[in-house]
Amino acid sequence: MNPRSLFGIVLMLVGVFLFVNNGAEFGTGDVFAYFWPSIFVLPLAFFFHWLYFGVTGRKGVGLLVPGGILLTVGVVCQISMLFDNWEYTWPGFILAPAVGLLELYWFGGRNKYLLIPINILGAVSLVFFGIFSISTVINQLTGQPFIAILMILVGGLALIGGGRKQEM
Repeated sequence: MNPRSLFGIVLMLVGVFLFVNNGAEFGTGDVFAYFWPSIFVLPLAFFFHWLYFGVTGRKGVGLLVPGGILLTVGVVCQISMLFDNWEYTWPGFILAPAVGLLELYWFGGRNKYLLIPINILGAVSLVFFGIFSISTVINQLTGQPFIAILMILVGGLALIGGGRKQEM
């Protein structure tokens, strides 16, 4: 990654932060407080990937496991810091080893036994993302009155539909 691209990414992150922060003042400490994943974790993840793809000539496939884990953790932490939604993004930490192992599987010898932990960790993470996301969306957008009305309608349809006799 060339310095110009890195500078562009940093400018974009600061712009997103300013947009989300509604123009409130912030100093150097706030930059470190909000962007520590982009400053410390993501460069380390890119370093591991650079070592594999650039330096070792694709021989050190084990470098992709910590690289994938750190990349996923860095993205999850950066999103969580910017939007202050740790309670919804924590399943990303379960997904992180699955991403690292998936990179090992994809670029390594395609050992089929790696798919077992990849699928288990990925499925558990997606289930938790789904549970917390769906409940949050329902509670935020609709609230309890909508759920009550929906339950009344479904119950009414069940009563009406249950009274029919099936003909043989």
